[in-house]
Amino acid sequence: MLTVLKAGMMTSVQDGGRMGWQRFGVPVCGAMDPEALAIANILCGNDEAEAALELTGAGCAVRFESPNIFALSGADFSPRLNGVPVETGRAVLAKKGDILETGFAKMGFRGILAVAGGFDLPPVMGSRSTDLKGRFGGFEGRLLRDGDVLPFRDAQLWLPNLPDRRADLLRGSADAPLRVVLGPQDDSFSPHGIKTFLSGTYTVTSKSDRMGYRLEGPKIEYAKDKDGNIISDGIVMGAVQVPSGQPIVMMADRQTTGGYAKIAVVITPDLGRIAQMAAGHPLRFTAVTQEEAEELTRAWKKDLRRLRAALDEETVLW
Repeated sequence: MLTVLKAGMMTSVQDGGRMGWQRFGVPVCGAMDPEALAIANILCGNDEAEAALELTGAGCAVRFESPNIFALSGADFSPRLNGVPVETGRAVLAKKGDILETGFAKMGFRGILAVAGGFDLPPVMGSRSTDLKGRFGGFEGRLLRDGDVLPFRDAQLWLPNLPDRRADLLRGSADAPLRVVLGPQDDSFSPHGIKTFLSGTYTVTSKSDRMGYRLEGPKIEYAKDKDGNIISDGIVMGAVQVPSGQPIVMMADRQTTGGYAKIAVVITPDLGRIAQMAAGHPLRFTAVTQEEAEELTRAWKKDLRRLRAALDEETVLW
């Protein structure tokens, strides 16, 4: 188990999400950066969607009350184990009494702290993710607080190639445009509006959170007979709604349905990139076809499988 000595700004338990319940009005939740979650878990020998701690902006401090292997991925929080710097993107064995401290995020905004075997917390509707608005899942349905104790489910003291279990994030440059598939209501926007969306530079505003990233930039024009409102339909992570001409990228804690037209959807491999953006960060969009998005996603998932296979080989090839 580990004890939370300093909870940080917004630390919660998140996994791959609460799938299959949106039709009942239950949000998916889950990690904001799916790639960081997958890599931290692969480093720990876990399933990619295993529950872990999501750190936001400012890190935390925890004490290992029993030994276990851990890994950090995502933003660089300048982690230290007993005061000695440790690498982000590496599996590390912590002994009983060891203290892991993380500082403020740099080169990103969100991090994942995974432990081998995961946390022994009760799943709710098949997931250990924290629904902060519904106040269930995770650890007592809330953000972590100083003094919380999280038990391990199946701690490990050994994994193949432990000294060399390292991995970087797979995605490219943080400054590259976010790739999107236009639709499903891109016909609600004028050709000029779509051109504006794909050519303009937008800025993440301070009103962004786990529910959605509110952006500010060139106003997106609706089609002549449209006003941006539709009959409410389902919303996926990465969907870009446009109320009042300004885009909102829907994120992990998004509502299950919405009545604003969606101009595009961010492709799965790029979701983690926007999750790492803090207020003030500029971003752009570029369109890909549905077929290209599917191929890019298949390649991304293949790279994750290759990473796991390489780490588990006797000689690390990654």
